[in-house]
Amino acid sequence: MSSKCSKWSKWTSLIIGATMLTTLLAGCGGGAKQEAKEIKIGANFELTGNVAQYGSSALNGIKLAFKEANAGGGVLGKQLTLVVADNKSEASEAANAATKLITQDKVVAILGPATSSNVLATTPIVESNKIPLITPTGTNPMLTFKDGKLNAYVFRACFIDPFQGTIMANFAANTLKAKTAAIYVDSSSDYSKSLQTVFEENFTKHGGKVVAKEAYLQKDQDFKAALTKIKASNPDVLFVPGYYEEVSKIIKQARELGLNIPIIGTDGWDSPKLAEMAGPAALNNTYFSNHYSTEDKDPRVVKFVEAYSKEYGQVPDAFAALGYDGAIMLIDAIKRAGSAEPTKIKEALEKTANLQVVTGTLSVDAQHNPVKSAVIIEMKDGKQTFKEKVNP
Repeated sequence: MSSKCSKWSKWTSLIIGATMLTTLLAGCGGGAKQEAKEIKIGANFELTGNVAQYGSSALNGIKLAFKEANAGGGVLGKQLTLVVADNKSEASEAANAATKLITQDKVVAILGPATSSNVLATTPIVESNKIPLITPTGTNPMLTFKDGKLNAYVFRACFIDPFQGTIMANFAANTLKAKTAAIYVDSSSDYSKSLQTVFEENFTKHGGKVVAKEAYLQKDQDFKAALTKIKASNPDVLFVPGYYEEVSKIIKQARELGLNIPIIGTDGWDSPKLAEMAGPAALNNTYFSNHYSTEDKDPRVVKFVEAYSKEYGQVPDAFAALGYDGAIMLIDAIKRAGSAEPTKIKEALEKTANLQVVTGTLSVDAQHNPVKSAVIIEMKDGKQTFKEKVNP
């Protein structure tokens, strides 16, 4: 080969090499990381299964909040994208959903699950991956603080069980003037067992006596044997800290047995299906603690109820309101962080103070729990009516 050809060959190789390098760099965004045009948020909710009403309502509230935020220009100039996973109302599925959202969908934060047991199942996953999680409705204290240890990446938009358990014990003793109580607990639910403990402790502090304690499991259908025992103990009030699916059947069967005493409960009762399944008449003389009331004339509540009703054609329950509030918490934190980086979002969530949300004014305490008020709802002919408001 001549020296001329050799030189030409070298130049050709250099040109080809440079072209390949340019193409490679172009494929990699010119060597600079392309900034995402969206912020991906995971939604891990009970959309099918035993408590599908909770997850569906909470998700609707979140979707409304995201729609409003995106219509207003997004967050940090980016659109919010919601990646939804159905945990089928099961703890194992909730854990699987969290893993998928983090490892495959690459979300920067997760909203949900709705129930305490499902949040507990996802906690190790979000903690190990350092992805902030906000449960709109999980009320068990152990979700954020367990065995003296803070779960650094877990937050909530709702009050906790000790607060509503105390409220209902006080209500039974002071408003209903009950001296004796029976408790019917869902032994398969961390939520229910936590509330049983708090209620019993505070009711006895008032001089009350628990004269009967019975237990059931989720998906049970026949409660009459236990209710017959409860009736025989002749309590002044029956406390049922459970979810609407079983609570509706318990109340219906209690009334059929002639157990006409006040029956009281907690936010797990809140669902339009409660009246559908129990029947309006059976629900008279029943009360439960909740996060807000649609009858509240606060401008934020009125605006939310109108927007939600227009969007979905139904009145929002507390789970919808808390889903919306959880989304507002997250949006506010991302804005204050000035970043969609998970650790910075977590740090901003910890500093949440006096945030105006649908269910009140929200500040996050040292154990990642909101400090906020509650309401007591009385059921009258199948409809929720505002009974009283209780501040922390």
